[in-house]
Amino acid sequence: MTKLHVFNDLLEHNNKDDCWLLISGKVYDVTSFLDDHPGGDEVLLTATGKDATDDFEDVGHSDDAREMLKKYFIGEIDSSTVPAERKHTPPPSTTQSAGVQGSGNSWKILQFLLPLLILVAALAFRSFYQKE
Repeated sequence: MTKLHVFNDLLEHNNKDDCWLLISGKVYDVTSFLDDHPGGDEVLLTATGKDATDDFEDVGHSDDAREMLKKYFIGEIDSSTVPAERKHTPPPSTTQSAGVQGSGNSWKILQFLLPLLILVAALAFRSFYQKE
């Protein structure tokens, strides 16, 4: 039978002498692999104490690496103990933000038109004084 771990167990195994990772709901003791990891031990150590599934998947590990995980498997996580992920939600926009955005667009237009107006004025000035 597979051992069931609670999330707080992971928090206690987060150093070079004792390193556990949570990947896809499974718990792995990768302590003995730290020195052999191609990306270095720091990569694994920064993935401790959280769900490291995204970290693992984002790298694009090979089939061999996925097969190697089986060797370090020590159990599954009790999903009810995993804290909800906090996602960044931007603050709601206000009317003041819209006003700033609008003035930003006006400033961009002015930055384009001002040099153009100066050029037209210079050509007109030159043309006026060349006739005399």
